[in-house]
Amino acid sequence: MTRIFLVLLTITLFACKLSAQEWVVPAENGAKLSPFAFSDSTRKAGGDLYNLNCKSCHGDPGKNNAVKLVPLPPDAASTQMQKNTDGALLYKIYEGRLLMPSFKNTLSAADLWRIISFIRGFNDKYVQEVAPKPAAGTFLENVNFQITWDKDWGQVQVAVTSLKDLKRVPVPGAELKLFAKRYFGNLPIGETKTTDNQGIAQFNFPTNLPGDSAGVVTLLVQPVDQAAFGETKAETSLAIGIPNNRPALNEQRALWNVVQKTPVWLLLTFIFTVLTVWGFIVYVMLQLKAIFKSGSENNPG
Repeated sequence: MTRIFLVLLTITLFACKLSAQEWVVPAENGAKLSPFAFSDSTRKAGGDLYNLNCKSCHGDPGKNNAVKLVPLPPDAASTQMQKNTDGALLYKIYEGRLLMPSFKNTLSAADLWRIISFIRGFNDKYVQEVAPKPAAGTFLENVNFQITWDKDWGQVQVAVTSLKDLKRVPVPGAELKLFAKRYFGNLPIGETKTTDNQGIAQFNFPTNLPGDSAGVVTLLVQPVDQAAFGETKAETSLAIGIPNNRPALNEQRALWNVVQKTPVWLLLTFIFTVLTVWGFIVYVMLQLKAIFKSGSENNPG
């Protein structure tokens, strides 16, 4: 019992020490800027998102009614919160730490910036700096993602181009995510990568990732900055995984499969249940008919 107590005490002290450490944001992340200007509409949308995702812990901005946790969630209007750069706020909301959850798989990048827009509404001295566009307004239209495999380096290469003056030009500085498509969601491949001056980003591909029977893996790439790129994404299939001879999950009979592959016992049970219910309904109707007929015969007038 004493040993268990000491272990729990050690864990608690370690957690307290970790929570007391300053949350260091990488310089490149802290320098990021919103791709769009904050406005009344972005603040309103951000307020709705804040109330739905943040208020339960951080409380109402300026009210100092955050949940009593360790560490204490900072008030959105406080100096502690407002001293962060826009990029630092984005990084912390995106990544999460300890009791602060990560919203990387919950909210889009545009929604995260809307929340930051709402938070900045409580700072009278805040002056926003908007990220410069890669080029003039139509630069990010007709964006194209080309996914290829670099066998020598064992990397997936993504080239991003856009149409400008009827020519394809590279898009530098685009943050990209790469996923391997799976039956129950998409599997992230590596960390977020940024295209270089040639519009190219490279992802290290895991050597133990299974594909289909021929080792084919379907890859999906999408930009982080949906506000600038919209819902643009692309996918392709490459034979770069480990061949997997096991039958696909949707090839065998299973409860969650299509009707044609539903387990026989379940089909028989369903059919028997339906026939039983209808049989009971017919029986009740016949009994009601017999009762009505009997009543009619006993009371002819």
